[in-house]
Amino acid sequence: MPEIQLGAHTIRSHGAKVARTHMHDWFVLLLLVVIEVILNVIEPFHRFVGAEMLNDLRYPLQDNTIPLWAVPIIAVLLPLVVILIYYFVRKDVYDLHQAILGLLFSILISGVLTDAIKDAVGRPRPDFFWRCFPDGKGVFDPVTSKVMCTGLKSVIKEGHKSFPSGHTSWSFAGLGFLSWYMAGKIRVFDRRGHVAKLCIVVFPLLVAALIGVSRVDDYWHHWQDVFAGGLLGITVASFCYLQFFPPPYDIDGWGPHIYFQMLTESRNETQPGNINGLNVAPSEIENVCIYSHSDSMHSVLGEMESGRRS
Repeated sequence: MPEIQLGAHTIRSHGAKVARTHMHDWFVLLLLVVIEVILNVIEPFHRFVGAEMLNDLRYPLQDNTIPLWAVPIIAVLLPLVVILIYYFVRKDVYDLHQAILGLLFSILISGVLTDAIKDAVGRPRPDFFWRCFPDGKGVFDPVTSKVMCTGLKSVIKEGHKSFPSGHTSWSFAGLGFLSWYMAGKIRVFDRRGHVAKLCIVVFPLLVAALIGVSRVDDYWHHWQDVFAGGLLGITVASFCYLQFFPPPYDIDGWGPHIYFQMLTESRNETQPGNINGLNVAPSEIENVCIYSHSDSMHSVLGEMESGRRS
């Protein structure tokens, strides 16, 4: 379908209507927020850690290169800025609403899945020894050789949340959605061979990948945690984007599904589909026109034949 705009669809003119259409989706988002909070409050599974296992868990305990507060800015606010810029250019509240809804679903679903797996697996972080024994003196159960941690409870709790990486899953969920979004808007798959478009789309994924690498460099995660977090985030982002938008390689890949549904409904309302107050399907109107045209042709041929005989 070609890119057609039947006037501006702004927040003021159509915002409330679009929001009401997806009211249940906003309730689900609130539910996901509640679940996310609960998952961060409960205690994770404390996987058995013996004295011999600590040889691989003695990496130094250090600060994050990318602090936790920076992840929402990069993975949520940055895509939101791009989405808002596009809205002010095109004035399409359908695109704005669906993009924000898809982005939030991508972030929250990834967050819930990540934290649920973290709590269930309870894998110790690479720096677990120093979380467990801040003074460097190990204390172990005399029978099982299980660690008997002497550190702060909150630090130890965080030490059992290594798999998968939350920084990475959030980054790929938000920036992965942004890559999908920009791919549709700039028509990266228009078969014209503009590699610069591809570079623009790949850049957010590169940023997400570097955030994941920083988690390994900071010794907060094993490489498997980062790989699993990235895979989880980009998978959820892909599903959430395609729920609201066509694939970027589609001819309608530049706009949301709901926009084209609105165009179809608008065309149906303006087409002559109502005769004498009766609703007639377009196919029926076409049949009537065809039959009328056939009858008139028969009449003309009949007159011509009569003229020849006379």
